[in-house]
Amino acid sequence: MSKTHPVISLADLSGFPMRPDQPSGRFGAMIAPLGPSLGLSGLGAMQVTVEPGRRAFPFHSHVANDEMFVILEGKGTYRFGASDYPVKAGDVCAAPKGGPDTAHQLINTGTGPLRYLGISTRNDPDVAEYPDSGKYAVMAIWPGANFMEAHLRQIHRAEDGRDYWEGEQL
Repeated sequence: MSKTHPVISLADLSGFPMRPDQPSGRFGAMIAPLGPSLGLSGLGAMQVTVEPGRRAFPFHSHVANDEMFVILEGKGTYRFGASDYPVKAGDVCAAPKGGPDTAHQLINTGTGPLRYLGISTRNDPDVAEYPDSGKYAVMAIWPGANFMEAHLRQIHRAEDGRDYWEGEQL
C-alpha cells in the first residue's frame, strides 16, 4: 500500500498529462490525483490544470457519481446541460449524477491556466454519457486506482448495441 498522509500541499503535487493520443487544440490538461495520497477510498479528488483554450475532458454526465469543481485559479466557461456559465477563482460548480441534462465540462476561456479541484463520489461501477459524440462508457475501476487504471472501461455508441439475448444459447 502506498504511503498516505492526512495533509498534502497542492503546490507539491505531481500529475500526469490528460490528452488524446493525437495532438489536439481542444483537449489537454495535467491531472494530479489527491485521493490515493490522502488515503481516501470513498471520495475521489484531483487537481486539474488546463491551458487557455482547452478542456480536460469531453462534455459528459455520470449515472452513478456526483461531482463538484472548486475553481482555484483562472477563468473559464462551465457547460452544464444546455447552458453555459462564466466561472472564476472562488466559484464552485455542481455536477450531480444524471443524464444529458447534467452533462458538464469546464473550458479555459482565460489567458492563463485554469486550475480547479475535481471532487466526486466513488460509486463503482459507473456509466458516463457523452452527448456531443453520442457515446457512453461503462467503467469498473476497482481494483484500479482511478479511471485511467480502470479494471474495465468500454466505450460504445447506442447504435453499436446488441440484443440482450444475442449470443446466448436459447
